[in-house]
Amino acid sequence: MTAPKLVIGGNGFLGSHVVRHLVDEATDAEIRVTVRATANTAGIDDLDVTRFVGDIFDLDVIRAAMTGCDVVYYCVVDARAWLRDPSPLFRTNVDGLRGVLEVAAEFAAAGTLKKFVFTSSYSTVGRKKGRVATEDDLIDRRKLTAYVRSRVQAEDLVLQYARDRGVPAVAMCVSTTYGGRDHGMTPQGAVVAGTVFEKLPFVLDKIALEAVGVEDAARAMVLAADRGRPGQRYLISERMISNREVIRIAADEAGVSAPRRAIPVPLLYAMGAMGSVRARLTGTDQQLTLESVRLMRAEAEVDCAKARRELDWTPRPVEESIRAAARFWAQMRSARRQARAAS
Repeated sequence: MTAPKLVIGGNGFLGSHVVRHLVDEATDAEIRVTVRATANTAGIDDLDVTRFVGDIFDLDVIRAAMTGCDVVYYCVVDARAWLRDPSPLFRTNVDGLRGVLEVAAEFAAAGTLKKFVFTSSYSTVGRKKGRVATEDDLIDRRKLTAYVRSRVQAEDLVLQYARDRGVPAVAMCVSTTYGGRDHGMTPQGAVVAGTVFEKLPFVLDKIALEAVGVEDAARAMVLAADRGRPGQRYLISERMISNREVIRIAADEAGVSAPRRAIPVPLLYAMGAMGSVRARLTGTDQQLTLESVRLMRAEAEVDCAKARRELDWTPRPVEESIRAAARFWAQMRSARRQARAAS
């Protein structure tokens, strides 16, 4: 019988798609997931999986879930880059990960764990406008936002355990993901949802992100379990796409009008500055701050040839995944209307 596979954080956007991919391909392998007791599990509720309830700090649960598994997919991340107090980012992204890696090291030493596939971020790669970055480009650590710093430290930790403790880990540097079944409404999903619901007031002018379909990213994770080289990182993206184009595609698929107003870059910085001041004066978290604007403006292209070559990964055009996201939110809109009509 094939050894079990474990997805830590299997209820999240990417994690649930990894779980779904494994279930679709599994023959006799048990698929396990860890989820928090209060987690939204709508993305996996229809799947036949074995659940282990607990967070990444409950190492007894992690150890029980990992026992006998030959592959572990780690899909936990706190992506709240807007937090005024960044300490939760480091607690989850770094401290929580360290405990899980200690358990993974135990099973690697015992010879049962064959691959630890870690969800990293393309933000950990050194990128500069005007050139295309690869996995070999190291990031300048002097001026990182707290969020990016937490992701860099997490990736460093994974690669350290691969180098020094024998954990067969690969770091998947995944870009912005689009697709259906976004039950937790990721920030990028909120843009698509806002377009479909016709609640989005404006387009962000001259803002673009590296992007990939969430199903393609999940498939890259599964391919990395078979073909990824321990101690290596792999960039996972399809192409750079502008905020304007994402909204246009979503609006076209949903049959609605895209917003006509655009926020130019100088005004975006002004709005970010206002958000930063508001956060400081009120002591509350604001999603649009100077730091978040700078993070958006730091975008630069990446080259995913290594993943294509070594993992035999071929992503679909990201437009298809944006259209899938739009269809998902259109279905949610229809369901809400029907529920209101029935009440």
